[in-house]
Amino acid sequence: MAVDWSKRAEYIFAKHQTTVDQANEALTDPDRVVLDPDPASRSGASVRTIGYSPGRDDLLTVLTVEEDGTVFGLNAWTSNGRDQRLYNERNP
Repeated sequence: MAVDWSKRAEYIFAKHQTTVDQANEALTDPDRVVLDPDPASRSGASVRTIGYSPGRDDLLTVLTVEEDGTVFGLNAWTSNGRDQRLYNERNP
């Protein structure tokens, strides 16, 4: 899946020290957990993906949204305890 990070890459790195490559690794983790829609989304338009990033050596939570056939990366950060538990429960 190709993700357009052009509008948010600098913000995500400045805020969460997460790179586009790390976020893309989490999005392509074969064991990723996809919550569609993201349960924390007010609009219901975003998708939450929890996946492992080898480059970060950590679980990341990545938010994306699809618009007119293009997937845009919105945000990415180190997964919190709740997202870590969900990933581990689904990947024993």
